[in-house]
Amino acid sequence: MLIREAGAGDWPRIWPVWHRIVAAGDTYTWDPGTPEEAARALWMSPAKRVYVAEDADGTLLGSAYLTPNYGGPAAHVCNAGFMVDPDRAGRGTGRALAEHVLAEAKAQGYRAMVFNAVVETNPAVRLWTSLGFTVLGTVPNAFDHPRDGLVGLHIMHRALQGATPLGPV
Repeated sequence: MLIREAGAGDWPRIWPVWHRIVAAGDTYTWDPGTPEEAARALWMSPAKRVYVAEDADGTLLGSAYLTPNYGGPAAHVCNAGFMVDPDRAGRGTGRALAEHVLAEAKAQGYRAMVFNAVVETNPAVRLWTSLGFTVLGTVPNAFDHPRDGLVGLHIMHRALQGATPLGPV
């Protein structure tokens, strides 16, 4: 698997995965009906470093982005988003992308990563906790899941360097 920084020409391959995942309405808080241009602005914005994971023949396996979560005195805290092609899930792509983005975040000088809204029923919660993220809190009944009804949104955190993890809030 090759993970590299994405270019503008990668969007046509990212879009079908992005659309399929967001349209499912079960893991992201973005509108499931988001049109392509708005989706591109969300995922490929200039403030974000975007990455793609490809297999040996160049097939897109997934994509991720890294971006500041806050500005000013809190600009050392980043955020990231991850999407793996559902047809290729369960093969380590999500973990590989996560490890790559965590290493990039450290290299770029971020001291912590925070996820603002992880759907508590998302299977990726297990991945994030295995990579050292902790749930700081959960906003109850904040997400209307298409199968599970109202579920919580976790706020998750991980220290990266030069900082100690936050305790329970």
